[in-house]
Amino acid sequence: MDFELRRAREKLEKEQKERKERARLKLEREKKAKEEARRQQDAIEAVQRSRRLDAIEAQLKAEEQMQESLLAGGGIMFSCILEAVHFQGVGDKIKLPPPCFTELSNQGAFDKGPLYFQLSVVHQDGYSDVKDSEKGNMRTTHSGVLEFTADEGLVGLPPHVWSNLFPTDSPIAPLVEVRYVRLSRGTYAKLQPDGVGFSDLPNHKAILETSLRQHATLSEDDILTVKYGELTYRLRVLELKPSSSISVLETDIEVDIVSPDAQSESSSEYVLIPLTLELQNLDWLRKEIMSTISSQLMIVHLKRSLLIM
Repeated sequence: MDFELRRAREKLEKEQKERKERARLKLEREKKAKEEARRQQDAIEAVQRSRRLDAIEAQLKAEEQMQESLLAGGGIMFSCILEAVHFQGVGDKIKLPPPCFTELSNQGAFDKGPLYFQLSVVHQDGYSDVKDSEKGNMRTTHSGVLEFTADEGLVGLPPHVWSNLFPTDSPIAPLVEVRYVRLSRGTYAKLQPDGVGFSDLPNHKAILETSLRQHATLSEDDILTVKYGELTYRLRVLELKPSSSISVLETDIEVDIVSPDAQSESSSEYVLIPLTLELQNLDWLRKEIMSTISSQLMIVHLKRSLLIM
């Protein structure tokens, strides 16, 4: 009898112990589940909070860009991304598609004088010339407009603009952001030839002035190509006033042409004036040689006359 009671009591204690263990494990599971749910909820709220902050930041940035565009455009906001194509032209005037004319006209841009545009390269994957560290510093230049006859979605770039946006390499289908801006009339420009010879040209400033008549704008760090006969000179724009990009239409600009650096002086640029001077020196040398020969002949003749006497 006592044995049966003892076994029953042990069985009951065992069952109670098992129930307590199951209850403890259940509590732990529920606690862990609540903690995991809380962590997930915190993560969701953090993501939502981050997205709200990103949205607010993006909105503020968009508003800031809009204000900058309005300020740069004098109250006119025009910007579009177009595929760049080559066309053989002179100067810096580009070709835009007809819809751009309509949009600019609707905003009254033509009532504000000549049209100027800021052109910026849009980064694309596969653009081999651009390193990761340079993606935030893409090339930018400025231009005027020649006509609105380009195909829709395209912008025609003359060689001057193309070479300044894509100095070494370009993607297969390069994209360019075209943004309407207002530019101040230039008062000063400092240019530097990439080799010797340009400053030695006769009336080189008149030659430069003739070349600039084909342009509407200048931008710092651009390369300006000047042709003189069959010779071609490249001048880098070092400094502009009153701003880093200027209009060169209907204005008088003081131009300083600084000497090329030591590295560019050793280049193989074809120089016109030193060649002319060299030919003049050859003529002088030829005359000297002939004079010397004549003098020697006279001396020989005198010697022979004395011998005969």
